[in-house]
Amino acid sequence: MNRPGVGFAARPVAGIAVTLAAVLTALSGRYGFHRDELYFLVAGDHLAWGYVDQPPLTPLLIHMSSSIFGETPMGIRVFSTLASALTVVVVALISREFNATRRAQILAALCTAVSGFVMGVGHLASTATYDLLAWMTIALLAIKLLRTNNPRWWVALGLATGIALENKYLVVLPLAALLIAVLITGPRSVLRTWWLPAGLAVAALIAAPNLIWQATHDWPQLTVASGISEDDGTENRIMFVPLQILQLSPFLVPIWIAGFLNLWRSPTLRWARPVALAYPILCVVVLALGGKPYYALPLLLVLVAAGAQPTLNWLTTTARRTTLAVGLALTALTSMLFTLPVLPASAVNFVIPVNAEQGEQIGWQELTIATAKAWQQIPEAQRARAVLFAGNYGEAGALAKYGPAHGLPQPASGHMSLADWTQPSDMQDGPVLLVEQERSQSYEANFTECRQVGTVGNGVNADNEEQGAALVLCTGTKLPWSQTWPALRRYY
Repeated sequence: MNRPGVGFAARPVAGIAVTLAAVLTALSGRYGFHRDELYFLVAGDHLAWGYVDQPPLTPLLIHMSSSIFGETPMGIRVFSTLASALTVVVVALISREFNATRRAQILAALCTAVSGFVMGVGHLASTATYDLLAWMTIALLAIKLLRTNNPRWWVALGLATGIALENKYLVVLPLAALLIAVLITGPRSVLRTWWLPAGLAVAALIAAPNLIWQATHDWPQLTVASGISEDDGTENRIMFVPLQILQLSPFLVPIWIAGFLNLWRSPTLRWARPVALAYPILCVVVLALGGKPYYALPLLLVLVAAGAQPTLNWLTTTARRTTLAVGLALTALTSMLFTLPVLPASAVNFVIPVNAEQGEQIGWQELTIATAKAWQQIPEAQRARAVLFAGNYGEAGALAKYGPAHGLPQPASGHMSLADWTQPSDMQDGPVLLVEQERSQSYEANFTECRQVGTVGNGVNADNEEQGAALVLCTGTKLPWSQTWPALRRYY
């Protein structure tokens, strides 16, 4: 049985994790809600075992966080901040599994904390935030299984996987990649045990409520996934390699390459070769599926953990130590600049080409105010039968959050699970105010006598998705809402 060479550098690693948490907390209240967060707030009011586009865990956690800490950007991001801090600790623990010294564990934790991906997902309350922690935990347990050849780790793996599946199905990708890698390189003995089906049973039992929900609703997540691949697949494939480098940090590339070589070549880490091979296999799978480039990024953090010790061994001169220090400092600075709201909102266009999510936190209250002005153009006598219809879940979430203070009714929307919660009654046969990112003749063909009565501006000219959105007032629907609704439903 292989054993880690040294103990865990608990205090310094915890200090790094706490520092990251402090930075994220200090900046979490700037800008505003992200479009996904606004949707999660609405989903939290409709708690269920599943949704059209996701399992239930993230909406539940955001609902809990907002209930405890307040329905503000800072309040709903508390659990995300904690998850990112824990991710730093888990990566350091992974490095220890690869025989890293205490100093190397500290370096692994530091690289993780300053990486752009960890900062970016830690700033927002999103499925990716909790997915990253889940991937790192599963990776740690899988590495323990390979290192010790103790099949009992399969049960812990099943437990972690089951919980992860209640947040996002993507966790099956790295597990599949690791399984393929084990079949290629060994040790195959970890697969020849009854503990493996026991672990699978634990995972299936925990994931069952959401899987049953999906099955009884015709697997809408498959529809969403196929739509994303069809819509963005080509762009995702083109940008895959550049974003593997940029989203973690270009300055960390030598460290994760060193980690791959360490796992692949080191005689003492021969048992970990499938961990190295899992990353390129995962890249091939993501490219084939047309998935988003960040789907493969968590395994790069495992390679960073493996590269910490070789990097320290390389620091034999003052020049090399200076190079590492400068690289980490530049990583921290660029990561903060492009993933955290450190710039004034008026300067956000500088970072949007690299990280569009920054812009999606700006302008939601302005959208609501513009919508309220357009709503006032409906004669007061007709407003009780009128409908406010949002084209996407970000718009619907913003109008649900800020609209009541401006005299707006609860919005309807056909986007994702909102279509199941907000369908207007056939009795609402009055005017319809549409909020559209871009005007669409095929979309407006469901309504009568449509004319644009306003345009959304976010006040700082941020080039986000809602800047310039059209407010279109129609006299009504061509058919009753019950007949019109299927044509308005959108899965991506």
